[in-house]
Amino acid sequence: MDALLALMEEYGWVFRAFGVLLIAALVRFVVGRLLTKAESQAQRTTNEWDDALINAARKPLFLGIWVMAISFAVDSMNLQSQAEVFGLTDNLRDIAVVWLLIWFAVNFTQNVESAYVAGRNGQKVDPTTAAAVGKLLRATIVITGVLMAMQALGFSISGVLALGGVGGIAVGFAARSLLANFFGALMIFLDRPFSVGDWVRSPDQNIEGTVEAIGWRVTMIRTFDQRPLYVPNSVFTEISVENPSRMHNRRINETFGLRYSDLPKMQAIVDDIKEMLTTHDDIDQSRTLMVNFVTFGASSLDFFIYTFTKTTDWSTFHQVKQDVLLRIADIVAAHGAEFAFPTQSLHLETPEVLAGLGQSVSAQQSSNEPRDG
Repeated sequence: MDALLALMEEYGWVFRAFGVLLIAALVRFVVGRLLTKAESQAQRTTNEWDDALINAARKPLFLGIWVMAISFAVDSMNLQSQAEVFGLTDNLRDIAVVWLLIWFAVNFTQNVESAYVAGRNGQKVDPTTAAAVGKLLRATIVITGVLMAMQALGFSISGVLALGGVGGIAVGFAARSLLANFFGALMIFLDRPFSVGDWVRSPDQNIEGTVEAIGWRVTMIRTFDQRPLYVPNSVFTEISVENPSRMHNRRINETFGLRYSDLPKMQAIVDDIKEMLTTHDDIDQSRTLMVNFVTFGASSLDFFIYTFTKTTDWSTFHQVKQDVLLRIADIVAAHGAEFAFPTQSLHLETPEVLAGLGQSVSAQQSSNEPRDG
């Protein structure tokens, strides 16, 4: 019996460590069951905050239980061992807790961002704005977590911040383009001239395509030939950017020419075309609509149409425009008129006329000669 007591006293730390890990396993099982039940109840609600919270907390919480259990088990072992490595247990535990909190907070912001972008809570927001806010929050969380970890390791936060202020000046000079791109991205997020999924183009540079991603340094645009184009964000602070995706309408502006012989029919043709556009289902009647005879051309009588379609879709717009042009052709044909094409008139004179013209020219020259007095 004495030998057994001596053995238990010598190796009691093993039983204590095993007991701590056993309790951790039980706590892990109970917490898992509670989270599963809470998750099933949260899915029945329309609030996305509880779903985001549970999904973000699951893995960090499970890992945190084992981290705390292992650290307490190591503390129990430290009762029998005076090795220097055991002196780092408290610091490592603090760093692990900070890292788990960062992991949880980052996951939570990502889940909330995804929920709002997808509109699962009935409040769909702009993806660009959501991405900007999410990135700023995650950057703040990571920086705060790093400072907390350094504090746990014994570093002076005030000294680190002072060093960062001095070093920031050097970094600012060394990374001016990087900072310019960062502030360019910030202006994009604040002003929102375009968002992910928009079709953009610049009249100042050869930039045109669909925005696929807006980062802190570059914006990725997929050109219409499916090539990725990476544009530094600082460029957008210096150029004009068109955003055709935010058009309210698309414009039809075409000029047509009729033969000069069809002048008496011009008024009736113009009136019929205007009536056709006024009653067309795909033409926006709230916008400017003009059909007018404008000029006597070199070989045609020109009239134009100026109107806007309801659709902004590129493919649908061309279908509507094709229908309008074909209807105009039918109206012109119905009035017995024809579209003009470039023509020239060539006058040919007979030899007798040319001979008479030559005699008249000679007589005129003779009459203009000076005579002696």
